Amino acid sequence: MNSTSHHDERIARMTFATVYPLYLVKVEKKGRTKNELHEVIKWLTGFDEKKLQEMISSKVTFEDFFKKAKLNPNASLITGLICGYRIEEIENPLTQKVRYMDKLVDELAKGKKMEKILRNVP
Repeated sequence: MNSTSHHDERIARMTFATVYPLYLVKVEKKGRTKNELHEVIKWLTGFDEKKLQEMISSKVTFEDFFKKAKLNPNASLITGLICGYRIEEIENPLTQKVRYMDKLVDELAKGKKMEKILRNVP
Protein backbone atom coordinates (compact mmCIF):
# COMPACT_ATOMS: atom_id res chain seq x y z
CA MET A 1 0.00 0.00 0.00
CA ASN A 2 1.37 3.35 -0.96
CA SER A 3 -0.25 5.37 1.77
CA THR A 4 0.88 8.85 2.54
CA SER A 5 2.36 9.81 5.86
CA HIS A 6 -0.57 12.23 6.21
CA HIS A 7 -3.03 9.33 5.90
CA ASP A 8 -1.12 7.25 8.47
CA GLU A 9 -0.91 10.21 10.88
CA ARG A 10 -4.64 10.87 10.53
CA ILE A 11 -5.40 7.25 11.43
CA ALA A 12 -3.01 7.38 14.40
CA ARG A 13 -4.74 10.50 15.78
CA MET A 14 -8.31 9.21 15.38
CA THR A 15 -9.86 8.16 18.65
CA PHE A 16 -11.21 4.68 19.10
CA ALA A 17 -14.24 6.19 20.88
CA THR A 18 -15.18 8.01 17.66
CA VAL A 19 -15.02 4.90 15.48
CA TYR A 20 -16.44 2.34 17.94
CA PRO A 21 -20.09 3.55 17.63
CA LEU A 22 -19.78 3.29 13.84
CA TYR A 23 -18.59 -0.31 14.18
CA LEU A 24 -21.52 -1.05 16.50
CA VAL A 25 -24.13 0.49 14.18
CA LYS A 26 -22.66 -1.37 11.22
CA VAL A 27 -22.87 -4.81 12.84
CA GLU A 28 -26.23 -4.26 14.57
CA LYS A 29 -27.80 -3.04 11.32
CA LYS A 30 -26.87 -6.43 9.86
CA GLY A 31 -28.34 -8.42 12.76
CA ARG A 32 -25.14 -9.01 14.74
CA THR A 33 -24.74 -8.11 18.41
CA LYS A 34 -22.62 -5.86 20.58
CA ASN A 35 -21.33 -8.99 22.33
CA GLU A 36 -20.16 -10.42 19.00
CA LEU A 37 -18.41 -7.14 18.19
CA HIS A 38 -16.69 -7.22 21.58
CA GLU A 39 -15.66 -10.83 21.03
CA VAL A 40 -14.00 -9.84 17.75
CA ILE A 41 -12.24 -6.87 19.35
CA LYS A 42 -11.10 -9.03 22.27
CA TRP A 43 -9.72 -11.65 19.90
CA LEU A 44 -7.68 -9.04 18.02
CA THR A 45 -6.52 -6.90 20.97
CA GLY A 46 -6.82 -8.98 24.12
CA PHE A 47 -9.02 -6.29 25.72
CA ASP A 48 -11.73 -7.64 28.01
CA GLU A 49 -15.01 -5.78 28.52
CA LYS A 50 -13.63 -3.60 31.32
CA LYS A 51 -10.48 -2.60 29.41
CA LEU A 52 -12.48 -1.93 26.24
CA GLN A 53 -14.82 0.41 28.11
CA GLU A 54 -11.77 2.12 29.63
CA MET A 55 -10.34 2.69 26.13
CA ILE A 56 -13.64 4.20 24.99
CA SER A 57 -14.12 6.38 28.10
CA SER A 58 -10.59 7.75 28.03
CA LYS A 59 -10.89 8.54 24.31
CA VAL A 60 -7.54 7.02 23.40
CA THR A 61 -6.17 7.46 19.91
CA PHE A 62 -5.79 4.41 17.70
CA GLU A 63 -2.05 4.76 18.24
CA ASP A 64 -2.42 4.41 22.03
CA PHE A 65 -5.17 1.81 21.65
CA PHE A 66 -2.89 -0.53 19.70
CA LYS A 67 0.16 0.26 21.86
CA LYS A 68 -1.80 -1.12 24.82
CA ALA A 69 -3.18 -4.10 22.89
CA LYS A 70 -1.69 -7.58 22.79
CA LEU A 71 -2.27 -8.34 19.13
CA ASN A 72 -3.46 -11.88 18.49
CA PRO A 73 -0.65 -14.01 17.02
CA ASN A 74 -3.02 -15.08 14.23
CA ALA A 75 -3.79 -11.49 13.19
CA SER A 76 -1.48 -11.89 10.21
CA LEU A 77 -4.03 -14.38 8.84
CA ILE A 78 -6.36 -11.43 8.23
CA THR A 79 -5.94 -10.80 4.53
CA GLY A 80 -7.88 -9.39 1.63
CA LEU A 81 -9.10 -6.00 0.54
CA ILE A 82 -10.32 -3.22 2.79
CA CYS A 83 -10.97 0.31 1.57
CA GLY A 84 -9.35 -0.64 -1.73
CA TYR A 85 -6.07 -1.76 -0.15
CA ARG A 86 -4.71 -5.28 0.29
CA ILE A 87 -4.24 -5.61 4.07
CA GLU A 88 -1.16 -7.81 3.85
CA GLU A 89 0.61 -5.15 1.75
CA ILE A 90 0.05 -2.21 4.12
CA GLU A 91 3.48 -1.04 5.20
CA ASN A 92 2.64 1.13 8.21
CA PRO A 93 2.15 -1.25 11.19
CA LEU A 94 -0.48 0.91 12.92
CA THR A 95 -2.50 1.46 9.76
CA GLN A 96 -2.37 -2.30 9.15
CA LYS A 97 -3.69 -3.03 12.67
CA VAL A 98 -6.55 -0.56 12.22
CA ARG A 99 -7.39 -2.20 8.89
CA TYR A 100 -7.30 -5.63 10.61
CA MET A 101 -10.03 -4.31 12.90
CA ASP A 102 -11.99 -2.85 9.98
CA LYS A 103 -11.82 -6.17 8.13
CA LEU A 104 -13.02 -8.16 11.14
CA VAL A 105 -15.94 -5.77 11.63
CA ASP A 106 -16.80 -6.03 7.92
CA GLU A 107 -16.75 -9.83 8.10
CA LEU A 108 -18.99 -9.77 11.17
CA ALA A 109 -21.44 -7.43 9.44
CA LYS A 110 -21.45 -9.63 6.33
CA GLY A 111 -22.64 -12.59 8.40
CA LYS A 112 -19.50 -14.71 8.41
CA LYS A 113 -19.38 -17.43 11.03
CA MET A 114 -17.49 -16.41 14.17
CA GLU A 115 -14.97 -19.27 13.89
CA LYS A 116 -14.00 -18.02 10.42
CA ILE A 117 -13.72 -14.40 11.58
CA LEU A 118 -11.54 -15.40 14.53
CA ARG A 119 -9.22 -17.40 12.27
CA ASN A 120 -9.53 -20.56 14.35
CA VAL A 121 -6.63 -22.61 13.12
CA PRO A 122 -6.51 -26.30 14.07
